[in-house]
Amino acid sequence: MADFQDFNFKLLVIEKLMYTDGTLTPRFRLADLLRARGLDGDPWTYAYEQGLSHQMVPEARVHFESLEIGDELLATVDELVVDGGLRVYQECAPVWDGEDDLFDVVSPADLDLLPRLARVVSTVALAEELRDALAGRGVVIA
Repeated sequence: MADFQDFNFKLLVIEKLMYTDGTLTPRFRLADLLRARGLDGDPWTYAYEQGLSHQMVPEARVHFESLEIGDELLATVDELVVDGGLRVYQECAPVWDGEDDLFDVVSPADLDLLPRLARVVSTVALAEELRDALAGRGVVIA
């Protein structure tokens, strides 16, 4: 099992495997977790009422931090998308507007976990260290 050093990088991988490819299961939904706890299941209202605007909901963070991703799944990742509208971000922080650095990936430390990574599609500026590391591995940044 992979040991990620940058939690935000792990979220990009989860987006690809869980929400895009559907190969990392079960698919996490914050609404389901809230309903299981006897709450109404509206993640936006829950986050807002808990004072978690523009922050990660702790229960979602715990879930994703503890999620184990096997090497065989990691080996299937050939592309990552970096965009403020990712589903995994909505599940982590329903009252987040994408206007701050909450989910910025800054470290290239986890790139070795993705041996087939060939392309990163980014609608946001990447940290220079990460951009340089990607380019050094021949990863196309689009």
